[in-house]
Amino acid sequence: MLAFGKFFLIIGALDVGSGFEGMGANREALYSMLAEPAFFMVVATLVLITGNTSLSDMFNGFSLNMYSSILFTVLSVYILAQFAMIESSRLPVDDPKTHLELTMVHEVMVLDNSGIDMAFVNIGNALKFAIFGAIIANIILAFLHVNLVISILIFILVELIFAWLIGFLESFKARLKLIYNSQFILTISSIGVVLFLMILLLENQL
Repeated sequence: MLAFGKFFLIIGALDVGSGFEGMGANREALYSMLAEPAFFMVVATLVLITGNTSLSDMFNGFSLNMYSSILFTVLSVYILAQFAMIESSRLPVDDPKTHLELTMVHEVMVLDNSGIDMAFVNIGNALKFAIFGAIIANIILAFLHVNLVISILIFILVELIFAWLIGFLESFKARLKLIYNSQFILTISSIGVVLFLMILLLENQL
């Protein structure tokens, strides 16, 4: 689902034939490619801990009764928060308030959109951001074992806290130079690989 959204956003930017929008699409595709290993490592680590390959079974089989689970929870929340900032075009990788086409990433891709088209782009971006918060909420709900009403309230609360946390982290960061963005994103993916290897060691499977 995330890949389809990214695909249509990129071909929409390329369709107008603008050099600036093509440049933004190129950057957007590159950053997603560099960040995806971090996301896959989080999911692979969750598979390793629970022994399940279904998302529903993974979250139902997750608990904080082991050191590996606690380590996973802390680092995965950090990785997903950083991944959400990268995918949602937030600081320090991108600044949605900038107006210089040479340094813009997401915003330069949608320069020729307006009205209902722009609304769909913004709604899709908001939904993508909410997905990462939903994953964190499911990790938390996995070991609380509460009823449906309480689960819904906790889910909404986690989403609100997640949105506040991203805004809070952004307020302490300045935008990186474009030449440093790839290095920053690869660092997040490297943390995901380290997390996977650490869980392998703790689970005595290496």
